[in-house]
Amino acid sequence: MDFTAQLQGLLASFLDDADMVRIGFVAVVGVGAFLLAVAVALLLSGLTNPVKKRVGFVKDGDLARGDEMQGAAQVVGELGRVMLPGKGESKRAGNIAKQLRYAGFTGPNAIRLFFGARLISVVVLPALVLGLSVVSGRVLINDAFLYAVGAAALAYVLPDIWLSRKARQRQERIRRGLPDALDLLVVCSEAGLGLNAAIQRVAGEIDIQHPDLAAELQLLMMQTRAGIDVRTALKDFDERTNVDDIRAFVTTLLQSMRFGTSISESLRIYSEEMRDKRLQRAQEQAAKLSIKMLAPIALCIMPAFLLVAIGPAIISLMQAMKTMK
Repeated sequence: MDFTAQLQGLLASFLDDADMVRIGFVAVVGVGAFLLAVAVALLLSGLTNPVKKRVGFVKDGDLARGDEMQGAAQVVGELGRVMLPGKGESKRAGNIAKQLRYAGFTGPNAIRLFFGARLISVVVLPALVLGLSVVSGRVLINDAFLYAVGAAALAYVLPDIWLSRKARQRQERIRRGLPDALDLLVVCSEAGLGLNAAIQRVAGEIDIQHPDLAAELQLLMMQTRAGIDVRTALKDFDERTNVDDIRAFVTTLLQSMRFGTSISESLRIYSEEMRDKRLQRAQEQAAKLSIKMLAPIALCIMPAFLLVAIGPAIISLMQAMKTMK
């Protein structure tokens, strides 16, 4: 009974406040419009039709990934289909597809999931900011709407920042694992294995320590087994990773195949260069360390040191000046 009375009092106070009624109306209309857009997108895509869904996955050529794309991921993908750039923005969509490939998201539905996640973040984050601003009662309505617009802009940009960071991190992991993979590849080549067999063996050996590079090498071998020319597969390997060291590695292999030189000897020379590069990168990072330590020393260590070293003298001086008065 007390709960019912409290609920009635809360509802009456809400209806008495014109600003709250206006905010509630805007929120209800916004949520209703979003749900209507979701319903229309799902209806047009035929999500509830299993036959159409299956045919769509067969056309994509990836049944296994289509079976895994269930539940929430499926809804996000259908929302992303609505948000995909048009024909006039194909260059922008291509750049995002490249970033997704560099970050390791190579599935056929990756770009749709990305745009669907962006749409959800643009809707959810401003609504959350607006709701928290209203509930707190310390923010004016105009300021709350301004914060919501800023949150929407931030939510639109954040997925791009996250994707770029993921791509850079993965490229750095591949770059770090390449010298070890080259050393193993040289050993396998000099032991008598062919190039394909050596790459397959190296991919299995580095799978735990460098999984990203191992996955790319395994995909390279799968392409060659599927009948793709080795040169074409190597060029695709370079385009998928977009790493300078991988590009030099692919160029070395292609030149060896073209001129008929020993692949193992070329790999040994390039492996030595990669070890020298790794040492130079380590020395460069060590040289930058002294500069990077200036800010922590100036902000954290120096004030405490000055307080301990000069603090007692300042206190004694202040006491002496008080006695002189």
